[in-house]
Amino acid sequence: ALNKSLARQELVVNSSKQFECTYVYANLLGNEAGRMIFDGEIMIAKEGRLIVKNQLLSFKDYQICFWDTSESNKEAELYVSNVNEEFQYAVALALFDYLRKSKSNGFVLSLSGGADSSTCAILVSEMIKIGLKELGLKRFLEKIHKTEWMQEITQNKRPETTIAQKLLTTAYQSTSNSGHSTYEAARKLAQEIGAVFYHWNIDDEVETYSKKIEQNLNRPLTWEKDDVALQNIQARARSPIIWMLANINNALLITTSNRSEGDVGYTTMDGDTSGSIAPIAAIDKFFIINWLKWAESALNYKNLSYVNKLSPSAELRPKDKNQTDEQDLMPYELLLEIEKLAIRDKLSPVEVYESLKNAAIADKHLLKKSIIKFFQLWTRNQWKRERLAPSFHLDTFNVDPKTWCRFPILSSGFKEELSILEKWD
Repeated sequence: ALNKSLARQELVVNSSKQFECTYVYANLLGNEAGRMIFDGEIMIAKEGRLIVKNQLLSFKDYQICFWDTSESNKEAELYVSNVNEEFQYAVALALFDYLRKSKSNGFVLSLSGGADSSTCAILVSEMIKIGLKELGLKRFLEKIHKTEWMQEITQNKRPETTIAQKLLTTAYQSTSNSGHSTYEAARKLAQEIGAVFYHWNIDDEVETYSKKIEQNLNRPLTWEKDDVALQNIQARARSPIIWMLANINNALLITTSNRSEGDVGYTTMDGDTSGSIAPIAAIDKFFIINWLKWAESALNYKNLSYVNKLSPSAELRPKDKNQTDEQDLMPYELLLEIEKLAIRDKLSPVEVYESLKNAAIADKHLLKKSIIKFFQLWTRNQWKRERLAPSFHLDTFNVDPKTWCRFPILSSGFKEELSILEKWD
């Protein structure tokens, strides 16, 4: 989990002081079995002093640290957490191990120009860059079973972009509701990374499905009456062709769902949830939005500026509706605070309200409305969380029922608790 090294460091250093001993700690390294990411941490502390500390989340097969006990004054720097870097390195390493252990040919990604898919694209790019830096080209290609690429890549001045072109294939799947800004954001980011970029329009597929339903219902579909169905068919129409591309490439299809969407079911099953692996399903959207701003400057992805200027939107309603995620749901920062109290801390709706009502995050009317919406959507969408693609355990908690958060598919939906909140002053 992010920031876990700080807790370990405190345990090791304080225990060595309390028991007047030398404390040696070692952890596993890498994505061992698909979901858990081990950071490979090694620490040696003596009588309250940290003596040895290694680099976390290495791409190498193993690390060896030693301490010559005659060096009585040796002291290592205490670890200072940077969650942005931890996220970068943890997911990059997890993707690398998943790729090589599954013996896949790479990744396929439906790149929408939005925050989630852009994050996934950057993380694949960082997997390549960090892997090359730590392992060198020869060992990197050996570990992903692609030594036959060696001659071609050595002839290129930028091996990371040549590898990206071979490992990451992206597609922008537009409809009449898609904006030119998201297309440009997707295209420019893929270009900067070096990924293959395709663009096709799925309006014909959406129209075919819609007409068949209209003929059988004997009425036209309208946004006033069929809003959710008309949105979802667009997301689902994108799934078969991107799966087809993944099959052709023998590649892993990345699904871009995040934890906030998982909380409230703001995702289309068999649509944008389609995929082999969900790298960011355990991370909240508020973190992702801020991480992309950090990555634009700290990791020097200049074309992320096109993504970071946009308000998150599913782009499934007509353009004149001006659809945004936060208008459909609630502010992502508020959603995160409600989630932590309701799911992580298991507080009731009234307890969540009392905990947040004096915070500057929202006025009381919006807060109460958002808490009610969160609990209603949470209970209604457990069946979606049961079907999410394998995801990485990254934070102190997640909503994956296979690894952390069990919840019944059918329940009373907090009906009594929410009725109390509605009357609460």
